[in-house]
Amino acid sequence: MKTTTLRRTGALALAAALSLGVSACGSSSSDNSPANASAKSGSSSTMAENAGTQTFGPGCKLIPKNGAGSFNGMATAPVATAASANPLLTTLVAAVGKAGLADTLNSAKSLTVFAPTDDAFNKIPKKALAGVLADKATLTKILTHHVIAGKLSPSQLAGTHKTLAGDTVTVKGSGSNFTVDGAKVLCGNIPTANATVYVIDSVLMP
Repeated sequence: MKTTTLRRTGALALAAALSLGVSACGSSSSDNSPANASAKSGSSSTMAENAGTQTFGPGCKLIPKNGAGSFNGMATAPVATAASANPLLTTLVAAVGKAGLADTLNSAKSLTVFAPTDDAFNKIPKKALAGVLADKATLTKILTHHVIAGKLSPSQLAGTHKTLAGDTVTVKGSGSNFTVDGAKVLCGNIPTANATVYVIDSVLMP
């Protein structure tokens, strides 16, 4: 009973923290983050041909130009391995490792992954984040909430989609501007060997 209560308390604390983080991010008029810059510039989001696929979003300029973490490097590796080489996703990769999901993600045939950046995880108070990282069941639920079966191209992205957690996420937008349950896509349509990745600026809650 004590363990169940702690899990519920940790999950509620994380949900509250995320709600505050998203609200603060959305209300700040002085935010100079890539996502906010994209919102201000509208259609000026960067778009480029990478690994034979058109990626989009202001965060794409932060992807390494060469090596395993570059667009070309990630395109040849399964998704968990590709993410491990990306300097923007170190906290996500650590969380996937703690949940024991790396092999599951790497062996899947076709996925769409919404990948929160390190900055997205930093919106969560350290104590709350540590509690979730230590709770494998809760962590697995949160991480699989970011994954959809099948590769979704930008033209297929808008709409409500069932996640591997068994619930849904709703994507809004078009062209090169999308949000996933309010989280902004910073760099989209990134190919890996078995998945399409959309890097986002907030952690999604089930």
